[in-house]
Amino acid sequence: MEGQDLQRSRKIWQKIAPVLLKRYKRNKTFLTYRTPWELTVAVILSAQTTDEGVNKVTPTLFKTFPTPQALARAPLSKIEKMISSLGFYH
Repeated sequence: MEGQDLQRSRKIWQKIAPVLLKRYKRNKTFLTYRTPWELTVAVILSAQTTDEGVNKVTPTLFKTFPTPQALARAPLSKIEKMISSLGFYH
């Protein structure tokens, strides 16, 4: 995300995060992330596997594809290979 989009996402996340964390009685998520975009991807991946498994693949995924635009331009086969250990990656 760039500039304004990133700022808007952070503002939205700052409003949503406390509500979700309170609702599910947690102080924080078990997923490792640095940005709202990374958290979104991690949550989607965690629907198919454990948070621990997601935390093993996302550092490389986010290093290789640091933005939504980079991930969108990536060959699907490369993404699939990176997340294949998570199970239902198709």
